[in-house]
Amino acid sequence: MVEITELQKIGIGVMGFGLFFLLFGVLLYFDSVLLAFGNILFLSGLTFIIGFRRTAKFFFQKHKFRGSFFFLGGVSLVLCRWSIIGMLVESYGFILLFRSFFPMAFKFVLSAVNIPYLSAVRMMFFSSSSSRV
Repeated sequence: MVEITELQKIGIGVMGFGLFFLLFGVLLYFDSVLLAFGNILFLSGLTFIIGFRRTAKFFFQKHKFRGSFFFLGGVSLVLCRWSIIGMLVESYGFILLFRSFFPMAFKFVLSAVNIPYLSAVRMMFFSSSSSRV
């Protein structure tokens, strides 16, 4: 069993507040102050959870440079109060950074939650691929 340190617990809370402020900022028609605060809290929470060195390694890998550039560029645009353009750029960078993680997360969510329509989608996409092997 993996033990969670106190800094990681704090990081989870900070990251949760960051996601809350991001969602709240989007709901309030892209309020730039809430979005900037959410971005700062999200990135600092990520740093608390995985550490400063691993965060830097994640963002500055050679094959993830374009995603990091767009994500951090979007954060800086939000900080400069260009909230809509910044969130669009940041979202594109987020997709580029985490595109290898999305199929695994999608499979996990579909296997963990037994929702009738989603399980039909799961059976359509993932059962046919496993029968080919």
